[in-house]
Amino acid sequence: MRGWLSMLVLAVTVSGCVTATPYQPADGGYGYADQRIEDRRFRVTFSGNDATPRARVENYLLFRAAEITLANGGTHFLMGDVATESQTSYTQTLDTRFGFGYYSTFGGAAGLGVGTSTPRSTRYDAQAYIVVLEDDQGRDDLKAFDARQVQQHLGPTIVRPE
Repeated sequence: MRGWLSMLVLAVTVSGCVTATPYQPADGGYGYADQRIEDRRFRVTFSGNDATPRARVENYLLFRAAEITLANGGTHFLMGDVATESQTSYTQTLDTRFGFGYYSTFGGAAGLGVGTSTPRSTRYDAQAYIVVLEDDQGRDDLKAFDARQVQQHLGPTIVRPE
């Protein structure tokens, strides 16, 4: 019994130590990824774990787009088809205080009990298509991002792996 209790305490302690996904290439499904679609068009994604807030996921996506732009000789980039999706997992409980009930192994509840679903965690995935612009093409376009300024302003918020 004592060994089982120690394992439970360790599991709870470790689960409480989850940190946000750092800015890194996708590892185990978390981080950034990109793919060249055309000479100056890329698909960029960033996936965060359930400790990574939505704003951070979206900022890391922008930062990666700026890196790709500068690495490909561009100064500005346009973003299109931007999407951020959330995936929420739930904990389900069955309260049988009000009568007879049971929870089946197939995920359903039966009887007179009252069931509830409680959100446990949410993780975010962001994706965008970018077009890299050369020679300050986007300097006067209000929809274009200046890659150097994106890096300058978001750079201090970027957390890299230790």
